[in-house]
Amino acid sequence: MTNGECLIEVEGLHTRFGDHVVHEDINLCVYRGEVLALVGGSGSGKTTLMRQMLGLEMPTEGIIRVCGEPLHSHDREKLQGMRNRCGVLFQKGALFSALSVFDNIALPMRELRTMDESMICDLVMLKLKMVDIAPEHANKMPAELSGGMIKRIALARAIALDPDLLFLDEPTAGLDPELSEGFVELIRTMRTELTLTIVMATHDLDTLVALSDRVAVLAEQRIVALGSLPEVVGTNHPFVTNFFRGERGRKALGCTGDEPESICDVL
Repeated sequence: MTNGECLIEVEGLHTRFGDHVVHEDINLCVYRGEVLALVGGSGSGKTTLMRQMLGLEMPTEGIIRVCGEPLHSHDREKLQGMRNRCGVLFQKGALFSALSVFDNIALPMRELRTMDESMICDLVMLKLKMVDIAPEHANKMPAELSGGMIKRIALARAIALDPDLLFLDEPTAGLDPELSEGFVELIRTMRTELTLTIVMATHDLDTLVALSDRVAVLAEQRIVALGSLPEVVGTNHPFVTNFFRGERGRKALGCTGDEPESICDVL
């Protein structure tokens, strides 16, 4: 996917914390319906950029537009309305430890103050079904859940309000390979069923290859590569070389030595 409606537009974005520069002139478009992966080393600003797209942090300079509207110029009510169109899956799930599974998922619905409890109950159970969590787990507390269940329930909460945009911060971090593969398949299904646009920060090559339409590589405070996997893998930059062209990268890309003409030709 290389063209279409620009759902999120980042223009001339700079981020500084004192003397520390995180972003220097970031320009980026997230197209409606795509999965855009943000890749970069520790401290490259992936999560900060996602938080800025959500309106949780303000850049030092630059403009972020969501659906054509400047994000950081809205009043609080309009900003909250825009956030309600977004779902977020945090790296470790970030479930509220004092709330049950049911109440964690119900929380965004209750905050809207537009649904009665009967409707909320029906919707919570529907979201649990969508992420393959049985109804009997609804009254459990987060401390009683496995890591894989926490991820799925956190995803159910992220899609509680049927968002247009879904932000994923290291979605498969902490999962073993089998659980990770199942969770990636679940995200792929959610994307299709809910026609989601997804922005994903990840360092996991298997997740990146399985889900992303385009990849933006952050290094040296800027985007050093942006495009499809073949386009990005073919970029001559030290981070790209280390990340994609090593043994792990070749394995994730399916480049084991006997491939037909493919992405492996650029490695």
